Amino acid sequence: MTDHVLVEKAGGVLTLTLNRSEKKNALTVEMYAALGRAIDEAADDRDARCIVLQANGDSFTAGNDLSEFAAFNAGVTDRRAGNPLLAALARTSTPIVAAVHGRAVGVGTTMLLHCDLVFVTEDARLSTPFVNLALVPEAASSILLPARIGHARAFSMFVLGESVDGRTAVAWGLANAVVPAADLRAHARRAAEAIAARPPAAVAITKRLMRDVALIEARIAEESRHFAAQLQSDEARAAFAAFRHKRGT
Repeated sequence: MTDHVLVEKAGGVLTLTLNRSEKKNALTVEMYAALGRAIDEAADDRDARCIVLQANGDSFTAGNDLSEFAAFNAGVTDRRAGNPLLAALARTSTPIVAAVHGRAVGVGTTMLLHCDLVFVTEDARLSTPFVNLALVPEAASSILLPARIGHARAFSMFVLGESVDGRTAVAWGLANAVVPAADLRAHARRAAEAIAARPPAAVAITKRLMRDVALIEARIAEESRHFAAQLQSDEARAAFAAFRHKRGT
C-alpha cells in the first residue's frame, strides 16, 4: 500500500484514509490502485464487513492529480488500462460508508454515488467540473447522478461545474446527514459498526439487489473510452494550461 492511503482494520470495519493532505488528497495512479485493491480484498475478508472512506487534511479529495492528466495528454503516460478504484466500486458487495469534509472534487464526488451511507460536514463542497477541463463524467456518474438528483441538477454540476454544499447534498439525496466536523469520523464509524453487526450475507445480497452492476460496468467502460479520448484532445491541453496559469504554476 502507498503511504498516501492508510489502511486499518478493527471491529469488522476496514478504514481507508486518504493521506496526501499536502496535495489536498489529489488521487494518483498508485492511490487508485491501493484503494481498488483494498476494496476488492474486503470481499473475501470476514473481518471486513464494512468499509469507511475518509481523509486527512482539510479536504476529502481534490480529485485526480491534474499533473497525471497533463502527462497523459502529452503522451508521457498511458491511461488506457482503466481505473482500478472505479472497477472495484462497481463490483463490490461490501457496504461502504463515506465521511466527507471540505472539498470533494470530480471522482471525490462520483465515488460517493457508490457508497451506501454518506455523511458530510456543513463545509463540504461537492463538485464534478469535468467539462471545465474538457473531460466527461466517469464512475458511471452519467447515469447514477441524474438518477439521484435529476437531469437539470446533474447537468449543472457536470457542465457548469457548480458545487453543492453539505446541507444541499443532504436535501438532494447525495448524503444522509450533516454532521459536526468534530464528530464526523466517530459518526461514520458507528454507522459502519452497526452495518458490520448485521448478518453479512443478507447485507451483501441486499446491496447487490439494489444495484445493476452490469449496467454500471458497461457505462464505466463507455465513459472511460470518451474520457481517454478527451484527455488527449486539444481542448484538454488548453484547459490544463489555463488551469496552471490560474494557479500561477
